[in-house]
Amino acid sequence: MDTIFDTVFSQSMNVWGTFASIGSALAMGILVAWICSFRLRSGKGLFVTGALMPAVMAAVFILTGYFLEGAISTTARLLTIAVAFGLLRFRSVNAKAEEMIFLFLSIAVGLAFGLGYLSYGVIIGLGLALCYVGITFLPIFTHKKFAQERLLKVTIPESLDYSEVFDDTFKHYTSEAEMVGVKTTNMGSMFRLSYRIILKDVREEKEMIDELRTKNGNLEISLLPYVEEKQSL
Repeated sequence: MDTIFDTVFSQSMNVWGTFASIGSALAMGILVAWICSFRLRSGKGLFVTGALMPAVMAAVFILTGYFLEGAISTTARLLTIAVAFGLLRFRSVNAKAEEMIFLFLSIAVGLAFGLGYLSYGVIIGLGLALCYVGITFLPIFTHKKFAQERLLKVTIPESLDYSEVFDDTFKHYTSEAEMVGVKTTNMGSMFRLSYRIILKDVREEKEMIDELRTKNGNLEISLLPYVEEKQSL
């Protein structure tokens, strides 16, 4: 492992080599995030974070390596990096994806300025910040199939058998309909059903809701963009 670190952090890695490494990490991060976005249903913030994180991490490791090169062992280098990332523990528990990338970028910039590499700090900070702004405007992580999905929530009385009551409505108005959750509400006197649906024609959205209202006794109905109900970054 010493040989690997000596190669990566040797003095032969000049300014152009440093930024070539960071640029390569950025390109690979964007590629990996784009490929994963075809199957992973998540918010755009997570993909943007995944796209930028390799470049930020590369900057942190390279700057730490410059400072520690030839001074101490590889184990000490790793411990130093671990301590730097451990400083995020107090904030990262409930952080959003965008907040995480900002915090890691702040570490990279702080390391650069703290070690006296002012030009590195300016270029890395401004460069990756502009990359973040640019990537958020790109539609490469937004796919038509996921954009068309809706989360339908229907409240019904407990006396209504929900297993097939809406099948004919879904068959008429949707191309896909899948029950993704059932929850009791109002002290168990009602059920709240959740469906993942794709409408055949968005212009018929009101007609579908009106038909559902006639079947659920005019109780609450909501139609939202579909997001899986689980915790994630």
